[in-house]
Amino acid sequence: MPDRNENQRHLAIIGSTGSIGRQALEVVAADPERFRVVALSADKNVDLIEEQCRRFHPELVAVRDPAAADELRRRLEGERLPVYSGRGGLMAAATAGEADLVVMAVVGSAGLPLTLSAIAAGKDVALANKETLVAGGELVTRAARERGVRLIPVDSEHSALLQCLAGSRTVEVKRLVLTASGGPFRGYTRERLAGVTPEMALNHPTWAMGPKISVDSATLMNKGLEVIEAHWLFGVGYDRIDVVVHPQSLVHSLVEFVDGTYLAQMGPPDMRRPIQYALTYPHRRPAAWPGLDLAKAATMTFEPVDTRTFASLRLAYEAGRMGGTATAVLSAADEVAVGLFLERRLGFLDIERVVEEVLMRHIPQPAPTLAGIMSADEWARAEARKAAAGRR
Repeated sequence: MPDRNENQRHLAIIGSTGSIGRQALEVVAADPERFRVVALSADKNVDLIEEQCRRFHPELVAVRDPAAADELRRRLEGERLPVYSGRGGLMAAATAGEADLVVMAVVGSAGLPLTLSAIAAGKDVALANKETLVAGGELVTRAARERGVRLIPVDSEHSALLQCLAGSRTVEVKRLVLTASGGPFRGYTRERLAGVTPEMALNHPTWAMGPKISVDSATLMNKGLEVIEAHWLFGVGYDRIDVVVHPQSLVHSLVEFVDGTYLAQMGPPDMRRPIQYALTYPHRRPAAWPGLDLAKAATMTFEPVDTRTFASLRLAYEAGRMGGTATAVLSAADEVAVGLFLERRLGFLDIERVVEEVLMRHIPQPAPTLAGIMSADEWARAEARKAAAGRR
């Protein structure tokens, strides 16, 4: 085992072959003296995880798919690198002994139990998995407080809020304002949205993201999930969290204070910057990428969100105010509906219709346990598939 450098941050990157995971490794590669990769995990992308292992030399690697894990073991034979598989393997990566910061970059509800395991193991968590706080915000934030670990947001909007709130007292804050690019269909009518294809939805105007998040950004559900996340991360009520459309994506979020003034965090639309801030928090490090040139920046504009056309944001607020298991149901139903849309088995507008139908069928229950949350998640997935079948 390599000697431990106390000036390094030791990382476990869960979901290293996804968009956030790959960019996190770019940050690591740009500042190798500051970071050491202890553990990596992937779903089943053997080619990429092999390349990452050979470049960053983790102490263990986990691949969820057993067949892919077997293939990786074959390729890495002689490297003396343990390769774990299945859910247990992902848990091993999330709780790797040498890691002091776990980057949770998996997509979907799988992130919740992994995050809770990392917290129980005393790890700080750089959280890029929306579903963790959307489905289990009460449970996760309570566990982090009790264990004395930090939840550090990776999303650009929540990273911006964290920076804007630094040094402020809660009583000084009037509201949090999340910015939204408006997605690829800003200005569309409902009629035009009815004809949207997966290719159109995946073509985001300013951000490069994975397919699920790209579709959520197109429906504005992504922004709704971020509202719920902000509620749990910063302890602010839903009536004090707003969203504005900012097409240029240069201002990542704002805080309005009780005296009527704002603080805004600005930067290029590049996820490596908020990732780097999460990995070095509460400190800042020089970045390897060009910053924002104000003299060349486009004019910045802000406009209200059209929630009549994009109803997913409204549904997220409703689920948040319902509380309990409602947000887990919202997240799970959306995950199923988006997946069916990407498979061309559901129309674009049917995504929100399926989510609303499932949410309206649900009777929210308190969400104090992982079992209760996962039960609601499972119920919502089954109901979403039923609701979608009725629309084909």
